[in-house]
Amino acid sequence: MGRTNLDPIMTFPDGSHLLISTACSKEGSFSCALYMATIEADDRGAFRVVSNHLAAATCLVAQEDAYSYAQRLYPRSAETMKKPPYLIWPGPGPTGNADV
Repeated sequence: MGRTNLDPIMTFPDGSHLLISTACSKEGSFSCALYMATIEADDRGAFRVVSNHLAAATCLVAQEDAYSYAQRLYPRSAETMKKPPYLIWPGPGPTGNADV
């Protein structure tokens, strides 16, 4: 998966998690992706992309769009979802790696 931020939005009864990732492009636009994650007893994780969202002009708009989509995807769990703002990954640095 490379370097990215993952912020949990909710945990399902089976122990899996719905996660959101936010990134900022070099052009200054923001985008989010939703992931389903399961963590094994040995701390290995399996991640599946649920959705990618197109760029938005602001971080909060991108995160709110992803949050709204997550609420539509899982309407029975909408009340328990963590609301924005979420963690932000600034994107790759000049060498293609994240600046830390």
